[in-house]
Amino acid sequence: MGHIALLGMNHKTAPVEIREQLALACRSEAHPLQALPQLECVDELFVLSTCNRVELLFTCSTLQPAVREVKSVLRGQLGSTASSELDPYCYVYEDGEAVEHLFRVASSLDSMVIGEPQILGQIKAAYREATEYRSVGVILNRLLHKSFSVAKRVRSETRIGSLAVSISYAAVELARKIFGDLRDKRVLIIGAGEMAELAAEHLRAQGVHRMFVANRTLERAVELARQFKAESIPFPHILDTLKSVDIVITSTGSAEPILTHKDIKSRMRERRNRPLFFIDIAVPRDIESRVNEIDNVYLYDIDDLKGIVELNREERQKEAERAHHIIAEEGLKFRQWLSTLDVVPTIVALRRKAETIRRNELVKTFSHNPHFTPREKEALALLTEAIVKKLLHDPIVFLKKKSDRDTKQRFVDFAQQLFNLTAEAEMGASPLGTDETPYKPGMEAIEAREK
Repeated sequence: MGHIALLGMNHKTAPVEIREQLALACRSEAHPLQALPQLECVDELFVLSTCNRVELLFTCSTLQPAVREVKSVLRGQLGSTASSELDPYCYVYEDGEAVEHLFRVASSLDSMVIGEPQILGQIKAAYREATEYRSVGVILNRLLHKSFSVAKRVRSETRIGSLAVSISYAAVELARKIFGDLRDKRVLIIGAGEMAELAAEHLRAQGVHRMFVANRTLERAVELARQFKAESIPFPHILDTLKSVDIVITSTGSAEPILTHKDIKSRMRERRNRPLFFIDIAVPRDIESRVNEIDNVYLYDIDDLKGIVELNREERQKEAERAHHIIAEEGLKFRQWLSTLDVVPTIVALRRKAETIRRNELVKTFSHNPHFTPREKEALALLTEAIVKKLLHDPIVFLKKKSDRDTKQRFVDFAQQLFNLTAEAEMGASPLGTDETPYKPGMEAIEAREK
């Protein structure tokens, strides 16, 4: 049985300068997956590259030589020749630890912001890339698909993804709690910095279709509006836009309030007092606190949101504990599947031998009884197939149950000797040991052999 290993670095172990170099290199034309044919000790390879991590997941027969080869791929990406330059930043997980680490990453338990949803999409995109390079085989295919289902289970069985832990996310969550469905609401975003961009991203994820972006630098407003399919408006037209929107999120770098009590009160008359919600996530604040005194105007500032964030951070930590239990359980299931690969060649050989005997005996029977009708032949074929399946069921289940024991090779040897399978086992299964279902021809093939 070979090994599964993961070598990488992330926001906890490596400075941003190193991660930037690797992330850029992984997006260049010389993709690290192209190196797989030259790696003698690595069988399958998968590369995940994001702004916060670069990780290489691989399978191999001999671990240490394979780790050295994969590390050389990383050095090649950095253009560095000294392994010591990478060693302080890298971590290596082996077998069960590698499996559970991947599950944690996919479930966003290893992210800078626990529970953020983007990482799973990034893993799926990296997997599609790996399939294009044909660098993943049976084991990593199964492992990566398993990571998708584990992440889905964590999302559905815990609340880890439903609690806001960033100010921008908390702002959008607050708007959603106030209005419920946001899809028909009109939102004005004032400012075009990082927090405003994150707010726009979360609003789009909630289905908001009508967004307006205003910024002192028009070019940046246009850029953000294009990114999120919003409309840009000139900064001096903010007050006019207040007549038609439902939610205003402000995040500018202004030293003075950009919206005053007087400005907003005069616009409320034009709105016929329809409710207007302001969420001010700027420091210093963009909106005068007296705005809250206006009828049907509701103002929340960053202090209101910080309380939500801190409370949710504690709750997410509790949900993370439940998620870790799910990951440990799913990791055990995957390791049990992996351990069955050692007995698969023997199971395949046993099935193949029994199927060969069944077919040969049918051919003899049909040749000695030419009066059998096609329907009678089909009935005999189905009968013998059912008998073979029932006879093989118990020995196959027995072998699979022994597959996770240290003594499994002894049981494999016994089975091969008992059924005289040595030759069949050597030629029977694919190198990856996954071909559990033997080829079973239909009646046409049996009749062809008769002739």
